[in-house]
Amino acid sequence: MKIGTPKEVFVGEHRVAMTPDSAIALQKLGHDCVIETGAGVNAGFDDASYEIAGVEVVKTAAALWKASDLVAKVRVPDDSEMKRLRAEQTLVSFFSPVADEAKMKMAAKKGATIIAMEMIPRISRAQKMDALSSMANIAGYRAVIEASNNFGRFFTGQITAAGKVPPAKVLVVGAGVAGLAAIGTSTSLGAITYAFDVRPEVAEQVESMGAEFVYLDFEEEQQDGASAGGYASVSSPEFRDAQLAKFRELAPDIDIVITTALIPNREAPELWTEDMVQSMKIGSVIVDLAAEKGGNCKLTVMDEKIVTDNGVTIIGFTDFPSRMATQASSLYATNIRHLLADLTPAKDGMVNHDMEDDVIRGATIVHGKEITFPPPPPKIAAIAAAPKVDAPKELTAEEKRAKEVAEFKQQTKRQVGLLAIGGGLLLAVGLVAPASFMQHFIVFVLSVFIGFQVIWNVAHSLHTPLMAVTNAISSIIILGAVIQIGSSSLLITLLAALAVFMASVNIFGGFLVTRRMLAMFQKS
Repeated sequence: MKIGTPKEVFVGEHRVAMTPDSAIALQKLGHDCVIETGAGVNAGFDDASYEIAGVEVVKTAAALWKASDLVAKVRVPDDSEMKRLRAEQTLVSFFSPVADEAKMKMAAKKGATIIAMEMIPRISRAQKMDALSSMANIAGYRAVIEASNNFGRFFTGQITAAGKVPPAKVLVVGAGVAGLAAIGTSTSLGAITYAFDVRPEVAEQVESMGAEFVYLDFEEEQQDGASAGGYASVSSPEFRDAQLAKFRELAPDIDIVITTALIPNREAPELWTEDMVQSMKIGSVIVDLAAEKGGNCKLTVMDEKIVTDNGVTIIGFTDFPSRMATQASSLYATNIRHLLADLTPAKDGMVNHDMEDDVIRGATIVHGKEITFPPPPPKIAAIAAAPKVDAPKELTAEEKRAKEVAEFKQQTKRQVGLLAIGGGLLLAVGLVAPASFMQHFIVFVLSVFIGFQVIWNVAHSLHTPLMAVTNAISSIIILGAVIQIGSSSLLITLLAALAVFMASVNIFGGFLVTRRMLAMFQKS
């Protein structure tokens, strides 16, 4: 089967749906690849790099569409591209099925198949194909960069010879993929970062990235994001009022606002009103990542940057991923490659469009001369709903003391019992075993006992559960070996020395690896 990628016709779109690296991977699945000349130039991939990767380069879009069995592109196809679509041909791209019903009907009438990349279900198996998340990640990062470019101060606080510079305060509204990327970028630049989301389960993620989650004084229980496939859902009017009240409280003190709130198949909710903009300081910046769906800010103008009368810059660009075309193209092409890997399970170049597969069925909006949108919910939920856990009862001082005493008695009883049993077994073995055996057996028993006592008293933060067991065993070995080094036998001495060396490597190497693992989760 021949997979083709045309040059994007949307004005200002620099991404490309096939890179030389993804083309090589597609060829390993048994496919042939073809690309329109100049399709990847704006993303940093010239025609020569495609030819080296074994991709056929054709001169015109008409030739590309005619030669391809499957066309992979980025943007929603325009009318001219839809006219080129033919029967038995498959189109893979972003499509906006809610807004493009007429185009879906046209494709169904022709007998073509359309796979919409934004319809990839959010289940674990489909993460590698989730183009929305890939592009949202870039958009969140780029939003902070764009904000910093329009902000007149440092993000991080500084103390200079000329005076003290306070850190910028950033508020990220919406803690999805784009929001988390924005949070990570903002905190890494040194800004004091706040984040808000209607889904309470994301608070821990936000705080783990060094930001402060903004809580509402609101008693109504919010819907878990699991019920909406990991997305935010429509909030009640009472919750919205409490949310806006909180934003009005924060607005005068915030320097940069990045809004990312979207609800699937709906216009973007208005979260930053005109009076909030008016209350912000001169020089403040708002980056509205929901501009394409109407915007979260009342004053946002799509694809434009405006400055209000009170000096607030509002950015409504919708092409943030395209502004990082090389990176975005690589990620998007990888998403498509993984999708085609599922469509080509036999790796023989033949597409098996299995409509029983959750991922393929969810993303397919036109197939077999029928419109298949909207898809049924996936058989596997995106994320499990967080079970409601009752808060643990706070114990009084007397109850805590009684609990500690009871635990101590139980532990002492268990230890005394184990020592009594061990002593009895040792005595029983000594009655029948020769003296030479007992000497070595007692050394072994003491090594086991001392080794476990030593390792189990080490703080848990110094070793992982897996390392704990291996270090315990190594400590047993090294103690026994140290005792045996003084043996009169040269062979036993050499073996004991080797045991000490190998066990030492394991122990110190284990702690070294553990320290490196812990360092990954520590802020520098």
